[in-house]
Amino acid sequence: MEQSRKKFLKNFFIGAVSVPVLIEACKKDVESNSGSTGSGNTGSGGSGSGSCAVAPTETEGPYPTHSPSSYVRSDIRDDRTGIAMTMNITVKNTNNNCSALAGAIVDVWHCDKDGNYSEYGTGYTNLHFLRGRQTTDANGLVNFTTIFPGWYNGRATHIHVHIFNAAGNSLRITQISFPEGSGSAVVAVNSTAGQAYGYTKGMSGYTYATSDNIFSDDTALVEQASVVGSLSGGYVLTHTINVAA
Repeated sequence: MEQSRKKFLKNFFIGAVSVPVLIEACKKDVESNSGSTGSGNTGSGGSGSGSCAVAPTETEGPYPTHSPSSYVRSDIRDDRTGIAMTMNITVKNTNNNCSALAGAIVDVWHCDKDGNYSEYGTGYTNLHFLRGRQTTDANGLVNFTTIFPGWYNGRATHIHVHIFNAAGNSLRITQISFPEGSGSAVVAVNSTAGQAYGYTKGMSGYTYATSDNIFSDDTALVEQASVVGSLSGGYVLTHTINVAA
């Protein structure tokens, strides 16, 4: 799977995803009906920068962007409504003492408040919301304007990230998790108060990161972002991803 993924993603201008690649990606990130398990973690979370270790590799699917080079933009909301969120992602190079990596290409994508992804599923194939690409600045930083993601069965709240070098060669496919404990943004967004913003699922049936098939082995919380803010004022997500460039 790894070899085929590298071959598929090595070019900067990525074409439509093939069916075999999509099926393979689904093996780890497939939706399930496991329901609510675990108790979640607490606090506002880390930034993934506690050590100079390469970020964990995770599956990109099952909803990678068909043609990410077409979505060079920082505001990825399109027509999606929900609680405002700014994403600040810093990329560092483990081959250079974890100094900032300028010129890296960062693709992000996530579901809307109802758990739907653009480009997939009935009614969404011709939509491209909540997907975007930016290039890191001299500080290794990219910023995206988006909404707080919803959730769907079998997965904790998460964001997909694919990082390339300046030549368009894949460096890392990973995911970002959210703090879920008492007082966290995830709990607030999915509370009764969050319903006023269209988040109607609540936490019943939610799969916490400790039982999520992607994040359950992230005991050091390397993949967990720092998330601060409020329902009315919006949230700011801050996260650092280390790659070997």
